[in-house]
Amino acid sequence: MFARPYDALADVYEWLMPDDLVTPVGSAQAFSPLLEPLDRSARILDCAAGTGQLAVGLAATGFSVVATDASEGMIARTRALAAQHHVDLPAFAYRWDQLPAAGLGHFDAVLCVGNSLAHAPGRAARQAGLAAMSSMLRDQGLVVVTSRNWEQVREHGSRIEVADRLTERNGKAGLVVYAWTIPDRWEAPHQLDVAVALLHDPPAVTTTRERLTLWPFTPQILGEDLRAAGLAQAATTYTPSANRYVVTAEKIEPIRGPATASSR
Repeated sequence: MFARPYDALADVYEWLMPDDLVTPVGSAQAFSPLLEPLDRSARILDCAAGTGQLAVGLAATGFSVVATDASEGMIARTRALAAQHHVDLPAFAYRWDQLPAAGLGHFDAVLCVGNSLAHAPGRAARQAGLAAMSSMLRDQGLVVVTSRNWEQVREHGSRIEVADRLTERNGKAGLVVYAWTIPDRWEAPHQLDVAVALLHDPPAVTTTRERLTLWPFTPQILGEDLRAAGLAQAATTYTPSANRYVVTAEKIEPIRGPATASSR
C-alpha cells in the first residue's frame, strides 16, 4: 500500500511551489506545450493533483479533467480551488493502485507531476503505479511524468537546505527548510524532512513539518519501468545539469514476462 504523504503539508504547500506554478493559469501554461496534440475535448487525469493548480488550470481551458491524489488534505484543497474558479472538476482521494477499479473511465492523457512518482515505495510499486496509469489510457494515450534529477540529489548527500529568501504567499511570508537524509544505496528509502515557517505576526512564527519518504531512480531506470508498464518514452528534457526533468510516454502493448530487476 502507498503512504499518504502531504496531509500535514497540504495547508502550506504553495510555499513549496515555484512562483510560475502557484496559480492555475501558470501551471496550465507551463504544461500546455506537452498537451498541444490533444483536442480541447480530450479527457485528462491528473493522478498527483496536489492542491489542484494544474488540474483547475487545464479544466478552465476546456479540457475534461479528473483529479486524484493519495492525500485527503490535498484533494480537499483541490475541490475548494475548483469551486473558487467555478470549474467542473471531479476530485477523489485515490492511490494509484486504486485507479483501475475506480470507475473513472479512460483518458487521453495521464499526468503524474511534482516528483510524485518517487513516493512509490520501491521499484515494484513504481512499476505497478505506472501500470495503473497506463491502464487508464486510451490507445496511444499520453503519460507525463516529472522528476527530480536524483543523481544530483545523491551527489550532494545528506544536508540541510535553508531557502535564501522568504516566500510570499496569500499575504504571508514563509521560510522553507529541507533536511535530506541520503543513504548509501539507491534502492534504500531516502528521507526528506520539510518545514515551512510562517511569519503570521512577527516575531510570532508557526511551523508546519512533515517527513517524506522517497525512492529515487535514474532516467534509464524510469525508461525501463515505463516500458514494463506498456509505455514507450517519447521525449525527455533530462540533462545531467538539470535539477528536474519531464518525460512523456505513449501507450503501447505491454511486455510479457517478468520485469527486469536491474537497478542502479
